[in-house]
Amino acid sequence: MEQLFEGLLNDHLGFVVWAAVAFILLLILLGKFAWKPIMQAITDRERSIEDALLKAEAAKEEMARLTDENEALLKKARIERDLILHEARKVKEQMIHDARDLAQKEGARMLEIAKIEINNQKAIALADVKNQVASLSLEIAEKVLRKQFEDQAKQDDLVADLLKEVKLK
Repeated sequence: MEQLFEGLLNDHLGFVVWAAVAFILLLILLGKFAWKPIMQAITDRERSIEDALLKAEAAKEEMARLTDENEALLKKARIERDLILHEARKVKEQMIHDARDLAQKEGARMLEIAKIEINNQKAIALADVKNQVASLSLEIAEKVLRKQFEDQAKQDDLVADLLKEVKLK
């Protein structure tokens, strides 16, 4: 047996055998005490990486959904803005049209009032002129008649002429 140990302690063959025994013993110890925790840590790490990837994928899908939702909201907002602008333009055009109609009606009414006022002033002026003409005519007639009535013969002739005219009519 000593020989066996001597052979084992031999530089060449003994070293290989002792190295193999030590390696096997190390493998048994590692398998019993370290392998399970290491494998558990690797499995946990794989699981956490998969979870992180799933969460990243979910976040990516959520971002895509939010982006689509934002685009839909923007599109809806643009449509509402265009509708509001269209309505505002219609209201503006209607207000301009109404103001123009009102201005035309008011202008026509003011023109009518002005025409009536002009006609009234014209009638007043004509009446005043007629009154003045009548006054002047009376004054002239009075002066003419006074002149004619100064002479008795002319008065008799005038009365005779007037009587002839009355009978003829």
